[in-house]
Amino acid sequence: MEPLTAIVVEDERFPRLSLLQKLEDFRKEVEVVDSCDNYDSALQSILRHQPDLLFLDIQLQGRDAMQLLDEVKQTLPLPHVIFTTAYADRKYLLNAIKLDAVDYLLKPIEKNELAAAITKACQQHQEKPSTNTSPTRLSLRTANGKLFIESNDIAYITADGNYSHLFTFSTQEDIMESLATMEQLLDAAVFLRVDRCTIVNTQRVYKLDVKQRQCKMLSPEGATLDVELSKTGIERLMRFL
Repeated sequence: MEPLTAIVVEDERFPRLSLLQKLEDFRKEVEVVDSCDNYDSALQSILRHQPDLLFLDIQLQGRDAMQLLDEVKQTLPLPHVIFTTAYADRKYLLNAIKLDAVDYLLKPIEKNELAAAITKACQQHQEKPSTNTSPTRLSLRTANGKLFIESNDIAYITADGNYSHLFTFSTQEDIMESLATMEQLLDAAVFLRVDRCTIVNTQRVYKLDVKQRQCKMLSPEGATLDVELSKTGIERLMRFL
């Protein structure tokens, strides 16, 4: 098994360095790709690296880690989370349970407790369902019934609150499914959620214009489609491809 990629988010210098030092002894299980000391840099790093695991301090210079996770899950499936905190706060423990967190560690973190949490994270990661089981023919709810469509015919999807707009190379369909639901239904190896509002069929991408923030798509029959993306969206699609 490859080591889990991880980001350490801790706003205090000495606890952050202490945790990073302890993680050196678990390099076979965990590869630390970044460490962050504040909310904004953590959000950017998580969206950029898409880690398997987060070591996440509950409080980040007065801001709430739960809010950070809420922002992340608007764009990405949440990674495994190991919360770290200096206080045994029941409210945060309950929130950690609701989020199905791997563990909740009190600082200073004992090495044996860290080892147990890492073992649990690795087990959960191995048990995670494969994305290769995604159906190729989808049955999606519409306002008046259902839409039956092959996933390969989808060019891109945009969010509209709890609903979505689905685009092929010839039609637009309004479906009663959220973007998060569509992300779960579609094959993650092909369909990329590039930002909060858009999922793109990466196999249909023909050309990217970073300056204009535009993605040109091409169907097998030669039809083209231009998609306007956010700065985050075009950058993430560039990295993926």
